[in-house]
Amino acid sequence: MIIRKMFKFENAHVVRGCSTVRCRSSLHGHSYKVELLFESNFLDNGQMVYDFGLMKQNMKIIIDSFDHAVALWDADEKEYIKDMQKHSQRWILLPVSPSAEQFSRIFFVMIDRLLQLTSSVNGERDVKLHSVIVHETESGYAQAFVEDAYSKEMGYIDLDKIIFSSGVIADWSDKRMWEKIKRGERFVNPKEV
Repeated sequence: MIIRKMFKFENAHVVRGCSTVRCRSSLHGHSYKVELLFESNFLDNGQMVYDFGLMKQNMKIIIDSFDHAVALWDADEKEYIKDMQKHSQRWILLPVSPSAEQFSRIFFVMIDRLLQLTSSVNGERDVKLHSVIVHETESGYAQAFVEDAYSKEMGYIDLDKIIFSSGVIADWSDKRMWEKIKRGERFVNPKEV
């Protein structure tokens, strides 16, 4: 069975090297929708694959980190990166370009890692991240599956190279959440949400 949870965020970026002049040469924003699709052949004690309420914990925090932020590619011009960081309290530095395709891969890797590190307490079993869909516009989206997320041909996503600004981290209930994820520390789902 597959279940889906949708999240929304507003974000600004530049997509260097793309064909569209406006997109590659001007800072611009989108109203993104992110769909997380999970799969399992089992149901938990509540007869669910994975309680949607649990997704409002760390998964939501990760995606919400991109809201009202500037997504920066670490291979962009250093002066541009420095200026964006200087003039924006909320930014995320990424090891790949912030296209919809790469966003879908980034979210897949981040959420997949979190899911693998999370211990369930309500009988959830064999829950896997099936895919991530990132809607950049009403008519355009990218969907990443596991083979896409970890594809060397599409660019390796090194979690250590994803850097959140202090303005983003300030909104987290656990200020060390991202460091814990990168180090592989365990998370335990709450018994009640």
